Amino acid sequence: MRALRSFTVRARLPEALGPLQDLAFNLRWSWDHRCRDLFRWVDPQIWELTFHDPVRLLSLVGRQRLEQLVRDPAFMGSLGEMHDDLQRYVEAPRWFQNRAGSPLRGVAYFSPEFGIAEALPQYSGGLGVLAGDHLKAASSLGIPLTGVGLMYRLGYFRQRLDAEGWQEERYPILDPHAMALELVHGARVSVDLAGSTLDAQVWRARVGRIELYLLDADVESNDDELRAVTDRLYGGGSEHRFRQEILLGIGGVRALEAAGVETQVFHTNEGHAGFLGLERIRKLIVSDGLTWDEAVESARAGTVFTTHTPVPAGIDRFPRELMARYFGPWADECGITIDTLMSLGHFPGESRDAPFNMAVMGLRLAAKSNGVARLHGRTSREMFQPLWPLVPAEETPIGSITNGVHGRTWVSSQMDDLFSKYVSPAWDEAGTEEWAGIDDARDDELWRAREQGRDALVSFVRERLRKSLQDSGVSVSDTAWTDDILDPRFLIVGFSRRFATYKRATLLLSQPDRLRALLLDEQCPLQLVFSGKAHPADDLGKAMIAEIVRFSRDPAIRHRMTFIEDYDISVARMMYQGSDVWLNTPRRPMEASGTSGEKAALNGALNCSILDGWWDEMFDGLNGWAISSAEAITDLERRDEVEANSLFELLERQIVPLYYDRRGGRFPRDWVIRIKASLRSLGPQVMASRMVRDYLSNMYEPIAAQSDTLAADGHARARALTAWKQRVIAAWPDVKVEIDPNESVDTVDLGEDREIAAEAQLGSLTTEDVAVELLHGPVVAGDELAETQVVRLEWDGSSGDGDTVGPGTGVVRYRGRFRCDQAGRHGYTVRVVPAHRDLVTPAEMNCVAWA
Repeated sequence: MRALRSFTVRARLPEALGPLQDLAFNLRWSWDHRCRDLFRWVDPQIWELTFHDPVRLLSLVGRQRLEQLVRDPAFMGSLGEMHDDLQRYVEAPRWFQNRAGSPLRGVAYFSPEFGIAEALPQYSGGLGVLAGDHLKAASSLGIPLTGVGLMYRLGYFRQRLDAEGWQEERYPILDPHAMALELVHGARVSVDLAGSTLDAQVWRARVGRIELYLLDADVESNDDELRAVTDRLYGGGSEHRFRQEILLGIGGVRALEAAGVETQVFHTNEGHAGFLGLERIRKLIVSDGLTWDEAVESARAGTVFTTHTPVPAGIDRFPRELMARYFGPWADECGITIDTLMSLGHFPGESRDAPFNMAVMGLRLAAKSNGVARLHGRTSREMFQPLWPLVPAEETPIGSITNGVHGRTWVSSQMDDLFSKYVSPAWDEAGTEEWAGIDDARDDELWRAREQGRDALVSFVRERLRKSLQDSGVSVSDTAWTDDILDPRFLIVGFSRRFATYKRATLLLSQPDRLRALLLDEQCPLQLVFSGKAHPADDLGKAMIAEIVRFSRDPAIRHRMTFIEDYDISVARMMYQGSDVWLNTPRRPMEASGTSGEKAALNGALNCSILDGWWDEMFDGLNGWAISSAEAITDLERRDEVEANSLFELLERQIVPLYYDRRGGRFPRDWVIRIKASLRSLGPQVMASRMVRDYLSNMYEPIAAQSDTLAADGHARARALTAWKQRVIAAWPDVKVEIDPNESVDTVDLGEDREIAAEAQLGSLTTEDVAVELLHGPVVAGDELAETQVVRLEWDGSSGDGDTVGPGTGVVRYRGRFRCDQAGRHGYTVRVVPAHRDLVTPAEMNCVAWA
């Protein structure tokens, strides 16, 4: 039976221990080693029992122990220091506060999941962990950012493997009252779900200086069906996910308003929160009296969209029937048809009944968009180029900001001490010059830190496997063999991530005899540690896990290879800190970025990876190993075979021999040289602080300024820009350009300037409405331009017949020059594009006239 009313009973701490409550309810403890040590001090046994959850710890510690702590001057002194340090961290100016003249006042970062700590299990994998690291880095930099997500009562699943190694899921019920969350009173919001009103309460988590708001549909005013909207992450069918995304996007905007959070910039982390744009458009129409086109222009001026998907199959698409049923009244309120709404989620020329594409809407309603690595940016530009068919793929308006990681969350205390000593006490915000200091670290000192990480991982794996076996009914005697799982003296290769087929976790198993030879070598053995989860509906991913588990259970090799079940942040952290080599085997270019290798690298692991995601741009030949990618082979089975051969050859001929080369003493000096090269080159690049600073300078600040400009004076500039766009688009069919035929020259000397003249026919437009551009560069087969440079030509003040014209209308002449600074075949062309002071990029209008 269901209780008529429910409430939470919280342990009451002695007044002197009140600061412990403040520390527990700010998730900064998740990346502060000293603070975690303080909670361990409270009660080491309960700290481990609660899986390092300070709130649960304080609710379970007995009164007698609390009174002992009050009488312990050493503990009370440490508590006071920790509490004072938290207050300074939250209140003192940081990097952003010392940044003069920034136009940014507030960013709202929307994501369907946030991986902050294992004590707040609102994440499934990389997307959520990235979002958590984004918030942590923004906090450390002092950036005015607020997170918005959903509070899932069942979170993501806990994993258990059956006797055959098949993944089973279970969903423990989470009580937000027993977590590091506080209810935001007065911030309850409502959204319409096809005629049903869903109410949501709002929880707040404090992540250092950052506030994270989580919407929760499990409230009494909702019926059971509505309460289930926030039951689990990525659960249910298409309509269930659709409802979640409405609550996240529309409800999230309303929650920010209810909480009084000022927001200039709305950042959507993938398309899941894209409906926030529709809510902002509706408000601009209803409250500010803008037309549909004006509201779209004003809303997109303050929006950033980040895509994480390198393949179309990974994008959310919803059928027209669902859109019409849920957004019909919304369309009526905005004065548009369902066809107009659907066009926001369609590529040009798509059928009116085609599914609504959330990524397409995200791109259409964002002033700036980006992929999450350079290679992923290129992949995204090619994938979404049909949105701007007249624009070359390389100029598709999607940039890239490579993902980074929050170092202090993932780095071991030993490596933290090493970085503080040789790089900087603020090593997580250090630059290239400071990271060069890692070369001064003593080799034995660095190796000892690595040994400690390896020792901890081996102990963790043994205990975890032993407990798993005993929980499944295996006797204590029959689990004695787990004492010999792994050997901290030997090379450990780690692989942990979501089990999707393109990640190819079983690539090594494709040649079992070679793998067995590596595992069972008596002098130089390889050891493998796997972990990860498959999506509950992904049977192919589950089959990969089962294949690995069955292989690893062979009594002949089980001491050299294992799978850690129930992967989460705590498991990942142990693996990053203890692995010597981090393995990554995706099919290029299907890994958008991937960040697990970045975390492992900061702990001194060396990456061995396909050149995909972040590794494609950061591998330098010394900081790890690159597995060959045979993209030209279309037969996937044959391609996997070729790439597996490359991986085995790296292991057999380079990695294993280098690790066991002890001619220089008790540890492999050449291996340590590689570790230093990895830390020196990757340290300043893989940090989330670098990533968030890139977002700030390239996205947030320009967008904040643009948003303010277009919103000023009753959205006057937004209205004017809309009218100008409509006029230019209507006139564009009459715009043409030709290169002066008298300009033909076959040969020029290297370093010589080449002058170009062109005539543009502008129709009803003026020279103030357009820019005429020269594109030049080397030509390859078929006279295709490669690596083009763009030079803006200048109107010479005359018309095509030489007469001077006033505003520059009709047929006008443009001139410019470029320098031929590269020998060989060179080419050029000319185009006309729209030009306006408030355009973020001319490409957004898809108006291009080519010569």
